[in-house]
Amino acid sequence: MYIIIAVVLGVAFLVFLWVIGVYNSLITLRNRFKNSFAQIDVQLKRRYDLIPNMLETVKGYLKHESETLEAVVKARNQAVSAGQAAAENPADSRAMNQLVSAEGQLGGALSRLMLVVEQYPDLKASQNMMQFQEELASTENRISFARQAFNDSVTLYNTKRETFPSNIVAGMFNFQEATLFEVDTPEERQAPKVSF
Repeated sequence: MYIIIAVVLGVAFLVFLWVIGVYNSLITLRNRFKNSFAQIDVQLKRRYDLIPNMLETVKGYLKHESETLEAVVKARNQAVSAGQAAAENPADSRAMNQLVSAEGQLGGALSRLMLVVEQYPDLKASQNMMQFQEELASTENRISFARQAFNDSVTLYNTKRETFPSNIVAGMFNFQEATLFEVDTPEERQAPKVSF
């Protein structure tokens, strides 16, 4: 009788240790993708800070293109708001989807701005504009790398969360699926054209 009780307690203890191990690994993976999102957030903020300075440079040249400038400002503000919401909780799929949508709109607005800028040779040759072009291209590359690292982290977390028997622990402790930072439309897949 004591042997049966000891075996049952031993098995229960092993199951308890296994649950702790799986729980801790899920927490580690969740924290890793949240940290990866923080890296995206840093690069997005860099881009958001760059845009108003770039707009000040082009404003004098593009006085009759105010609609384009306003579209960029509006898209930037929406992206900033969506980025802040996503940064608060990168595991919130709704906030991530709103960020992806806002970033797509911002990318489209920047592309339209760059097309307009190309019509002004003096502006294209401006030292400030060339500097902004380099900064924006560099920032877009950094965002791409950060997004890739984030998506890799999310994939690891989701895989651990969905595979058996880890999915049992994930369900017990309500680990939600994380959303990838994916580009939905072909226009969003293209980086804003910044070469002059």
